[in-house]
Amino acid sequence: MYARGAGPAGSAGGSRGRVGRAGAGVGACQAGGVRDIVDRACEAALYSQDDAGLDAGASVLVAEGERWGGVGQALLARGEAYVRQAWERGWRPADVLRLVRRDLEQAHLRIAEDLVAAEARRYARLPERWTDAEVWWGNDTEYGEQLVRRERTDRFSLAGAVLEVFRLLIRLPSIEPVGPLPGDPADVLEHAHIEPRMLGRIRALLAKAEATTFPEEAEALSAKAQELMARHTVDAALLAVKSGTAQIPGACRIGVEAPYEEAKAVLLDAVASANRCRSVWNSAYEFSTVVGFESDLEAVELLYTSLLVQGTAAMTRAEAGQRAGGRKRTKTFRQSFLLAYASRLGQRLAETAEHTVAEAPDNLPVLVARDVAVTSRAEEMFPRTTTTRLRGATDLAGWEDGTAAADRAHMADGSRRSLRG
Repeated sequence: MYARGAGPAGSAGGSRGRVGRAGAGVGACQAGGVRDIVDRACEAALYSQDDAGLDAGASVLVAEGERWGGVGQALLARGEAYVRQAWERGWRPADVLRLVRRDLEQAHLRIAEDLVAAEARRYARLPERWTDAEVWWGNDTEYGEQLVRRERTDRFSLAGAVLEVFRLLIRLPSIEPVGPLPGDPADVLEHAHIEPRMLGRIRALLAKAEATTFPEEAEALSAKAQELMARHTVDAALLAVKSGTAQIPGACRIGVEAPYEEAKAVLLDAVASANRCRSVWNSAYEFSTVVGFESDLEAVELLYTSLLVQGTAAMTRAEAGQRAGGRKRTKTFRQSFLLAYASRLGQRLAETAEHTVAEAPDNLPVLVARDVAVTSRAEEMFPRTTTTRLRGATDLAGWEDGTAAADRAHMADGSRRSLRG
């Protein structure tokens, strides 16, 4: 099945819909530098368990309005330090932004993106899959005022939002790192990516499969994309052996978000296994860590995303048919549909992987060696994992429709005969 990381499952902190009154519980700020103001605000807000501390900290930040420009700059600098601490604990930008999106509001998400962009600009080179966020403001002394204009709200509300983001950041636990940090001198290893032209072909095929409303067309397009992925995996493995190029498995994180996250985790695990990778699910923080060689990780990301889009579209169509027949149990239908879809695809993808190896048995030793390397790396990263029991699929119609949708999402040449013959 799949494993779930045994790390801490505490709350990421933060609160939704906080409403406060400027100046509540705090007198006028005493004279002092803006750094002292930010220090006092953070001391009041970040370690409290309720919104009163956030209100108090926000009041400190806005008490001397003429210093708002300096306060905004100091907050930006403090935020950069906090996101760097998060990176050092194993987090990546996408992981942090996912939590902010889940636990806070859109304004908080934009502020968090600003902090990521501000910290990333310090480096001439960023690790792969890091961030595409960019600094949109001018000089840092202008950040506070430009933030007010962008968000179209008052300083007190913005100050509270910034402090809420800070509070989430400092409460992040340490997790398993999946790659080097920005500025890390160890970030010099060149990875074997999918060749750009082939990558373009794969993306184009999957995009067409997602766009079409004809199941047979989607089936053929997805089949061709998986065929190219499987072929590239074998070619890359043989090339590495012939050239003597040293390659080691890497890792990436892929979001597995609610709703129906269990079914999504099962689907991702199936795609990872079919592409000679290993997947470990962290349910508390809504991601799976996938371990494998770089080109295989790229294939997993592409195929999982496409199959999820195709499955969701098929579920929506099937649900519409159920509603037309007078049914109303949409939640149980959806859960059962996606579980069946993931389960059936898991079987089919496993058979596809076996079929690919059977076509070229001489390549088996090379592929086995890569499998061993990936398994060893996964066990090194996650020495302790636990299995989890899925909530049952209780809707027969949803299960049957999900299974049928998986059968239509044909993945590789040759599997049709073994499944339907």
